[in-house]
Amino acid sequence: MSTTGDTTQPDDIGRLAALDERIAVARAGKPLVVRRAQEAGEALFDGPAPVSAPVRRGLAALAARWHGVPELVEHHAERGADPLYGDDLPADPALRAAAAHIDLITVSPALATRADLARLTEAGWSPDAIVTLSQTAAFTAFQARAVLGLRLLQGREPGPYRPPARTTPGHGRTKSAARTASNGRERPVEYTRELLSWTAWVPPVPVDELTPEQEDSFRGKTNGEYFRLLSRLPKVLAARTALDTAIFATREGLPRAERELAAAATSKVTDCVYCASVHARKSAQMSKREQDVDRLLGVSLPRGADWVPEATAGLAEGQDERWSAVIAFAAALATTPVSATTAHVDRLRAVGLTDAELTDLVAATAFFTWANRLMLSLGDPYWPDASR
Repeated sequence: MSTTGDTTQPDDIGRLAALDERIAVARAGKPLVVRRAQEAGEALFDGPAPVSAPVRRGLAALAARWHGVPELVEHHAERGADPLYGDDLPADPALRAAAAHIDLITVSPALATRADLARLTEAGWSPDAIVTLSQTAAFTAFQARAVLGLRLLQGREPGPYRPPARTTPGHGRTKSAARTASNGRERPVEYTRELLSWTAWVPPVPVDELTPEQEDSFRGKTNGEYFRLLSRLPKVLAARTALDTAIFATREGLPRAERELAAAATSKVTDCVYCASVHARKSAQMSKREQDVDRLLGVSLPRGADWVPEATAGLAEGQDERWSAVIAFAAALATTPVSATTAHVDRLRAVGLTDAELTDLVAATAFFTWANRLMLSLGDPYWPDASR
């Protein structure tokens, strides 16, 4: 049985994935990943926040429908979710705006703009509440892919997909090609391994106003705008920071260069230039395979309605068999809805990945569908060097 490590109760992801013994044992090799993911969910849905728990769960259920995980929808319904996950739009203007925002950053996070957060503010949502809404959508993306990815490792394909009615204001948009970020600095519009910075669209907590709890919530990270903004919900950020460390800063499981590679591939699918720059740079440094990483960054994905990739296989072209299999799986798991199949898993096993490496690959990919959505929905990147 998969557990949080402290109790005999199964964690939510393990329970929803209905883990068999083989994959449960492999996943237990990194017990802090299991525990920290559970803690993050409990902090987000059961802890204090400026959005009521029933609304948080209702919006998470709406996102879970987009990801094609009916069991996750039912999970929230059983725990008191407001019925915001049906096909009828909420009557309340504030809830309608929140549902539209969840819809947008679940399906088309790269299309989010500062104006979308302004609409939430006009609807009555505070900066703390806006962070809560983005965390709700982003965490659900992580949780859904963790569940579906672990099922794939057990030979179970995703079930039938019935998306909810469209509510997003992003329908028909294309991604902004603006050359100037919201802070007036030059904004990157192409993928790179160079160092980028990020600026928030709603006010982060000022450095001199951070509480000890907020500072602790991102200990080990920088106190830049991103983490100071997320620290508006400190218990969630603390669990998320610990989960990041548990997945990426360990020796167990997949070689770290390949975890970073999966993060970069995921960021290409979601279209997060900032996240891709960080993790492509790390993968290149650790693997010493700069040309292969740059080949991944250089692929332009065809995108259809709502900026959803029409195909992701091109990201793996030109790589050796192992990296090609890792990239292909991560990219397909990152799509909305998930397009990964058991054939992807068979290919990974054929090139030598163990069960422990496979569960690690699922966790790394799922985590970056969370990170991408936070970065894309709450701010934009910029070049830190003004001379550029």
